[in-house]
Amino acid sequence: MLSAEKMARINELGRKKKSGTLTAAEEKEQILLRQEYLEAFRSGMRHHIEGMKVVDPEGNDVTPEKLKQIQKEKGLHDRK
Repeated sequence: MLSAEKMARINELGRKKKSGTLTAAEEKEQILLRQEYLEAFRSGMRHHIEGMKVVDPEGNDVTPEKLKQIQKEKGLHDRK
C-alpha cells in the first residue's frame, strides 16, 4: 500500500500535468510513482484473489484448479 503522502503527490502531479505546468523532472517522478502504485495495487489484488474460495449455490467448492494449487502452495484454506 502506498503512503498517503505518495498518493497526494501522485494527485498533485496529475493536476499539474492537466494544467500543463509539469517539468521534466516531475514527469519522471510521476512515472516512477505510478509504477510503484501499480505494483502495490497488483500485489494487493493478487493477494486478495489468491485467498478466495469459490462456492456454487449448493455450497460446493468450485474454485478453479489453478487457484487451488496456488492456495495449496501457500497453505491457504487447508488445501492438501
